[in-house]
Amino acid sequence: MRKEYRFEEPGPEVMAAVRAAAPEGSISCTLARKLAHDLGVPPQVIGRAADLLKVKVKNCELGCF
Repeated sequence: MRKEYRFEEPGPEVMAAVRAAAPEGSISCTLARKLAHDLGVPPQVIGRAADLLKVKVKNCELGCF
């Protein structure tokens, strides 16, 4: 069963930012939250982009991702 996604889908700018921040296939939770703040999107949108790009969010501090 596919999990329903209730937030906006990440746009090209978000996808590019996550891809650039994760050259080795992972980013820290702190960096993911900073990207969300800098891009003006909810952390869930960064999480969705990471999922789509197969990027792992490591050292998650708040359970956002």
